[in-house]
Amino acid sequence: MRVGSFVLAAQFPGQGQGEALHRAVRTAEVAEEAGLDAVWLAEHHFVPYGTCPSAITLAALLLGRTRRLRVGTAVSVLPTVHPVALGEQAALLHVTSGGRFSLGVGRGGPWVDLEVFGTGLDAYEKGFPESLDLLVRWLREPAVSASGERFTFREVPVVPRPCEALTDATGPEVVVACTSPASVRLAAERGLPMLLGMHVGDEEKAEMVALWRRCARAAGRSPEEIRGAAHVSAGVCQIADRRTDAVETLVKSVPGWLKQGLDAHVTVDGRARSMRDPLAYTELLCGLHPVGTPRLCADRLAATSERTGITRFALLVEGSGDLAATEENVRRLGAEVLPHLG
Repeated sequence: MRVGSFVLAAQFPGQGQGEALHRAVRTAEVAEEAGLDAVWLAEHHFVPYGTCPSAITLAALLLGRTRRLRVGTAVSVLPTVHPVALGEQAALLHVTSGGRFSLGVGRGGPWVDLEVFGTGLDAYEKGFPESLDLLVRWLREPAVSASGERFTFREVPVVPRPCEALTDATGPEVVVACTSPASVRLAAERGLPMLLGMHVGDEEKAEMVALWRRCARAAGRSPEEIRGAAHVSAGVCQIADRRTDAVETLVKSVPGWLKQGLDAHVTVDGRARSMRDPLAYTELLCGLHPVGTPRLCADRLAATSERTGITRFALLVEGSGDLAATEENVRRLGAEVLPHLG
């Protein structure tokens, strides 16, 4: 089982953006010190929900500051960038980090980002499969051309070519954020592992893994490839000597962050949005994920792994909103939870 932290660089009420980003960087540094496997970096634009606008840029910084930790994006929003530009950055980080980089990609949402970056709503609603295929080809082939609906260009060489630079002949792993049966099928047909969100419980995650396996088999993926797919489960982790104290920490801080952050999202086309109740959502997260004593947290992770078959976790550890408390949470995760997991 491999446990990592999930870093949003969340801006809590009353905090500055620099404070949120500093906490994000320190979380990664402490994660390596504490023995965690990875850090996964979120990406958001124009909202305090997350103050990191380029997960791959922050990944570059953290790869330079660490020596063992795997660093991944969770996720780079593919509809707002050119897939070749993202592929070049991913290849560069793969080569220069010795293979410690994972590229997580997703569709994002129908936000004003699409207007600002000039990609348009079609990039979100229809263009994700074409962008994903072009990105994967860039990371796997020596030269690439394109003749699709969105991207058309002559053949150009891939430089640097990630498949040749290291003994790993496949280049950096690509993980796809999946929130619907359509996205699960998309990932499965390409043999790409999934990142499953923290709003989803074990039962639904198990169903998505089962659907992925069925679709992968139907697409002709080998049994070895299907068994070896390293899906990632996102969640929340808050450790305390009593479960009530861990829950209280999150209930005090998370609803205010959620309300401020989610309220700031603006749709590109003015469509209506349905908003979760921040307190109810916080309580849901506390019920779904490892929130409580170290032993409870270890048992919760083990149970999720047993029920879903997922062995990689990306855990949001900054829910207190406080730097010192976040560092303590990460250290306790490494020292008091990981030893129980084997």
